[in-house]
Amino acid sequence: MAHTKSARKRIRQDAKRHLRNQSVKTRVRSLTKKFRASLNESDTEVITKALHETVRELNKAATKGIMHHKTASRKISRLNKAANKKLSPAAAEASAS
Repeated sequence: MAHTKSARKRIRQDAKRHLRNQSVKTRVRSLTKKFRASLNESDTEVITKALHETVRELNKAATKGIMHHKTASRKISRLNKAANKKLSPAAAEASAS
């Protein structure tokens, strides 16, 4: 256990930050799952809305330092790639042949 007053304060601050970071990470994971589920639907508007919402949260997490900016960028890139693959199947078939 911490002995000094400042060490006790650091423990309190760390606990608050841990809860805040945990909630943001959970939200990002939930939105990512929601986006992946929306890929099964044929409605393009639902897919684009879920993508936009997920990208927004990832950028926010990176800006606040909860997630490394390159990790967020990599995840955004993969989500965009999946969305583009689903939204333009004709373009994917043309490039394959």
